[in-house]
Amino acid sequence: MSPASPSAEKTERLLNLILALKSARRPVSKQRLRQSIDDYRTASSDEAFDRMFERDKDDLRELGIQVRATVLDPFFDDEVGYRIDSSETTLPAISFEPDELVALALAARAWSGASISGSAAAALRKLRLGGVEVDEAIPAGVEPRIRTKEPAFDAVHAAVLARQPITFDYRRADGTVSTRHVRPWALKSWRGRWYLAAHDVDRGERRAFRLSRVVGPVRRKGRAGSYEVPADAVVDLDLGGPDSEAERGTAVVRIRRGTGHSLRRQALREARVGEDWIELEVPWVRGRTERDVAALGSAALAVSPDELVETVRTALAGAARAHGGAA
Repeated sequence: MSPASPSAEKTERLLNLILALKSARRPVSKQRLRQSIDDYRTASSDEAFDRMFERDKDDLRELGIQVRATVLDPFFDDEVGYRIDSSETTLPAISFEPDELVALALAARAWSGASISGSAAAALRKLRLGGVEVDEAIPAGVEPRIRTKEPAFDAVHAAVLARQPITFDYRRADGTVSTRHVRPWALKSWRGRWYLAAHDVDRGERRAFRLSRVVGPVRRKGRAGSYEVPADAVVDLDLGGPDSEAERGTAVVRIRRGTGHSLRRQALREARVGEDWIELEVPWVRGRTERDVAALGSAALAVSPDELVETVRTALAGAARAHGGAA
């Protein structure tokens, strides 16, 4: 028989930890846990065991199981024991109305093209194993799809669930990259893109971050469950903040004939100007419109508003300097 994979070993260890803490009549000390669970017993040092135990508690917390610490002896408060309340792992009987089951199936189908599709399918399997008949018939004309192609999605999603601070490098609309330290609050899909609502620790305020602009890995920076999420975290998600794209009204740009097809597809109004130019009125989406115009170089001209004109001018000047030309 081949040795168990690391994930299988960890799953077995977590199950043993749950059983040890649930079956005991009183809180269990760390020393007793180390003696009774194989992976803990074979840890190379006390420090290695402590790190493993703390990670396991964090993992159980992410699963919704709280490992609670309590003093073993009221006369000696230096010895701590651990327990899991039965209510943490025992659910009452669950029943669903027919329309609720259709909604669950619809939600699972929506995630079928996303990175967490396996979790959605597993949820439906658990319902069936529990004796719940799930009708996956989708109403005619409804075919939802939620996609999570951003590389940072899984790590950020895990941090949101765990309420765990993270840090990452983030590229702004102007191309500059800086390191951010945040407390994740919520994820929201808006116009086909995923955004993170979070508290920016360095700036001391709430911000919205577009996941596609996260550069490189997302790193944990603190303990899970170390902060509370505001009740209005999703409602107050500011997609018009300085780190996100949002419609700011309309803009007027001119493009040379035969170019700028992406801008022409967005146009609310189009008019010919002279022999070579076409003037467009387009939705001004902060960040995206600037990039679309600047990418055309001399084949496009920002006309209004002034902020769009200045941003495009700055981007083109920076590109010229980067290539050794005059701004």
